[in-house]
Amino acid sequence: MSAQDKDELLAEAVRLRVEGHPEQARERLLALTAQFPDAADVAYQTAWVHDVLGLETEAVPYYERGLQLPGLTEEERRGALLGLGSTYRVLGRYGQAVETLRRGVSEFPDDGALRSFLAMALYNIGEHHEAMKILLRVVATTSTDPYVARYRPAIEHYAKDLDESM
Repeated sequence: MSAQDKDELLAEAVRLRVEGHPEQARERLLALTAQFPDAADVAYQTAWVHDVLGLETEAVPYYERGLQLPGLTEEERRGALLGLGSTYRVLGRYGQAVETLRRGVSEFPDDGALRSFLAMALYNIGEHHEAMKILLRVVATTSTDPYVARYRPAIEHYAKDLDESM
């Protein structure tokens, strides 16, 4: 099977997942994974469909493989780091979640979703102060709420030191 055939079959599997047919997508992706075990994009999409199906434990090795192999686009890598970090968190593997999501935030510092998921994982390990700090910064920098915008400077100021008082 050629790389073009792989790309076409992968696109079809993604379309099935997006259109609400994750089981069919999973079947196709598992077949593609068997044929292309070193294709990072196939591993990533296979992980994603497992997550969609609530099969988080099965998703992990596909995310890990996708991130270890060369070939993910920047957007796929961003999604794989978020997906793996979130999946680790759901599985109670909080330390690995924090580590993975910190790596994601380091690579993609402007990604509010990665920062939000990192805050959740930090909460899970008892790092409430850092989690709040991150979330306040996300709110301050991304909210379109006019009332948040009005108080953005104060929110950003207090995000630096939540314990500050007069």
